[in-house]
Formats: sequence, C-alpha cells, structure tokens
Amino acid sequence: MTPQLAPFLQRYWPALACLSLAALLFWLQPPRHISAALAVLAWLGICVRSWRPRSACAVPVSETGEPLFVAYASQSGQARAFAELSAEQLRSAGIAAQALPCDALRAERLASSSRLLLIASTYGEGEAPDHAARWLRELDQAQPDLSRLDFALLGLGDRQYRHFCGFARQLDQRLQGLGANPLFDRLEADRGDPAVLRQWQQQLGVLAGGQHFAAWQAADYQPWQLLARHCMNPTSQGRPAFHLRLQPTDYMPAWQAGDIAEVAPCQPTERVEALLRTLQLDGQLRLGDGQSLSAQLARRQLPDDLQSLRGLDAEAVLQTLPLLAHRDYSIASLPDDGALELLVRLLQDAKGQPGLGSGWLCQYAPIGGAVELRIRSNPSFHLPTASGPLILIGNGTGLAGLRAHLRERERLGQHGHWLLFGERNAACDLFFADELRTWQRSGHISRLDLAFSRDQAQAVYVQHLLRDAADELRAWIERGASLLLCGSLQGMGEEVDALLHGLLGQQQVTALREAGRYRRDLY
Repeated sequence: MTPQLAPFLQRYWPALACLSLAALLFWLQPPRHISAALAVLAWLGICVRSWRPRSACAVPVSETGEPLFVAYASQSGQARAFAELSAEQLRSAGIAAQALPCDALRAERLASSSRLLLIASTYGEGEAPDHAARWLRELDQAQPDLSRLDFALLGLGDRQYRHFCGFARQLDQRLQGLGANPLFDRLEADRGDPAVLRQWQQQLGVLAGGQHFAAWQAADYQPWQLLARHCMNPTSQGRPAFHLRLQPTDYMPAWQAGDIAEVAPCQPTERVEALLRTLQLDGQLRLGDGQSLSAQLARRQLPDDLQSLRGLDAEAVLQTLPLLAHRDYSIASLPDDGALELLVRLLQDAKGQPGLGSGWLCQYAPIGGAVELRIRSNPSFHLPTASGPLILIGNGTGLAGLRAHLRERERLGQHGHWLLFGERNAACDLFFADELRTWQRSGHISRLDLAFSRDQAQAVYVQHLLRDAADELRAWIERGASLLLCGSLQGMGEEVDALLHGLLGQQQVTALREAGRYRRDLY
C-alpha cells in the first residue's frame, strides 16, 4: 500500500464500505432488491459530510499538523487583543493555537485547514478593517473550496451604528457560501459586552475538550436560593441528572426562552477545611471584600499538591490561587413559572471526582442555601414571537433549553410542534415525561419522536429518527417551521447539522440560518 493511499483509506473507509455493499447488492440481487442498493447509495450521499473526522474537538489541529489558528480582523487592536487572549487560553489547555491577522491565511492555506476561529471587528457603517477587506477580495477572486473547514466567529461592533457587526455578518455569509460549516452560531459583542465574551470563552472550552476558562472580565453574580433538587433518573445506566429550582433572594429578573444561567461554583466545604488545616490558616479571617477566608477559598482553584502554598499568609494564598471559571446551563423555565429551573447532569473527572460545577449544584450546595448566579442573554437561541411551528431536536440535558421554548410557545397560544429527543433508556431517562405526555395529548406537541439508544441491540439516536422522517422534515420547513437544536456538540449536534445539510442542501440551511429559522445551543 502506498503512503498516499493509506490515509485516504483510513479517512474514507466507511464510505468505501457502503459503496462496496451497494455494488454487491446491485450485482447479486434480483430486480426487486435494486431499491435496497439505491437506498444505501442515497444514504451514503447524505452521510459523506458527517463521516468527515470531527473528533478534533479534543485535539483541534488541522490534518496538515498546523496549529488551530485564531484569526483576527482588527482596526483599532481590540480584535487582535481578544484573539491573543483566546490563543493563550487554548494553549493553557494543551492546544497548539496561534493568533494571526486574517490576511495571513492565503486562500490555499485556508482550503487545507479543518478548523478556524475568527474574531472580526466592524468599524464605521459596517466597514471591514483595511487588511480584512483585502483578504475578503482575495477570497472572492480565488473562490477556494472550504467544505472541509469548520469555523467559529465572534463579531465586535457598536450598536449605535446602523450596520452593527456588518463586516462579521458579511464574513459569516461569505465563508458559508464557500462551503465552510459554522461550529456555533455567530456571536456579536456590543462594545466588548462581557457576557458575549464569556459565551465565546465557553465555546473555546468546548473546542478544548470541555475546559472551563476563567473570565477575562469579572461577572456580577447575585445570590439565588436553592429551593429543591430532585434526581430525574435514579435507576439510569448513565450518570444521574437533577432537576433544580432556584429563586432570587431579591427580585425575579427577566429572561426569555433560550437564555443561559451562568453559575459561579464553589469547592466542597470539606476540601476547603482540609486546606486550611494543612496550611494552619484561620478560615474565619476577614480579608479584602469582607468575606471570610473560607468563603473566598471556596471560589478558587485548589491544587492537589499544597507544597507551593506552605509558609504563605492568607492574602498571599488568595493571590496565588485563581478564581474558578463559571459554568453555563440552559434555563428550563420562564419567569412566570416562579423559579429558575435547571436540568444538570452530574459529571465526573478521570479520577471519579464530581465535576466542579455539576458537583456543586447536584451534591454540595445545601437546599435552602445560596448559589451565586447571573442570567446571560443568548440572542442566538431566541425566537421571534411569530416563528411558525417548531422542530425541536435535542438529547440529554439539552431538553432543558427546548422545554423553555415549548413553555414560551404555550403561553403565546402557538401549538402543534415536533419534538425529537434522545437518551439511554425509556424506563428512566425520559425527563419531564408527564409534562411531555400532557403536551402530546393536548396537541401542543403534535409529533413526539423518542430515541433510546440502549433499549435495543443496535443503538438508535435522534439523527436516525430525523433521517427516517426526511420527507416530513421538508414538508414542515416548507410551511414555515423553525429548527431548534440543543444538546451536545460532539456526536448529536454535529451529526444532526451534517444530516440537515444532506437532506435540505447547504443553500437552504444557510437561508434558514440567516432568516433566524435555524438556531443552535450546543455545548
């Protein structure tokens, strides 16, 4: 086998296997089975996009060995600064990342890349930075095939101008027109909005394999009281998922379906006390903002090896330990429900220890105690009042964000939606089962498709249900339906997006996205 042939076979062996099977069926079987062979060929055409290696979420480098580029289009230097911060955080997570001006990426280099992050400033009335305008003209002339490129885009602008983030929107449209696939919906930051920048950092964390990065700017968290916590799937084969209800200690803020709860987690009390004992420090000592040393340590990253902290006084210890990064959760309720509701899965690290965010919410935060939280607007997952029937697709705890949209549509008197949801086992993993069945009986959900991967010998996922309902999908889209996709990026999110491109075509998917009729909240 030649060196050139080996990587080709390794990359495309599923496609070749399907082609071989289709050819065999076509050659050996009588005419009545020819349709089976044709079906295999048709399904192959849909799946080619999803067979493209996407495990690079954990190791986002190009197939040529190049680093993950964080390209910037900057006029005043702000986009460059954020690109360099992004690259620095990715490198801290072990990712080979490099910040560089967008015009350093020639068309042929861009065509050979598999992933790209872009931070694009707009100045004046929708104008591109000078060097970025030249780059865009080069792309227009070269017309490179970017079908292998996945990208994420952060736009920087000022809403006082008529064409807010105009260049970022133009760039997004141009890249998709050349075949590139957006990993996330475009983010737009008004004058460096800290909430949008944190959302960008959350996306960086996803691309770095689930990392949580400290915010570039401090967030204004408010205390919320944890009213209730209930395990939704106590007998599940998978990790437990908890339904939580929280109330603000002051007043109920406004939010809408699609928004995010940004939680500041805390370390378990036992771990903080163990550190204080080892370092022989007084946890009740008041420092800085008046909080006790114990309370301030609970909000910081605590090392396993305390040798570097020995001999330091309390202030030096606090200065040495960075703050914990926030965790983001889709809100599953509306303000009219009287509480902020979350659906959180308890995660574990490689050592079997609970995740900091999920462990805090699902195990350690006391019922009746305070949880530091702020609500972050998430416009890319909002819907206008009139948006037609909804096709809601999700898995696992992604049901939280979809539930909020179903509740919002119910209050608006808009019924007849289609929900496709996947989990492990029907007996214990259908979250909010009574509510979903009630909506189904009333017609609020006119179609409910459920995929439980462990209930049969061959795993079934929501993307399989969507594939089998391709004709219905097209019919719903033709009568004005909007698509909402919520859940895990790797696996479900990427495969559903690839399937939609195969079933509807890239041009229609792009048109749906630009019209606000295809929205995603993936993590």
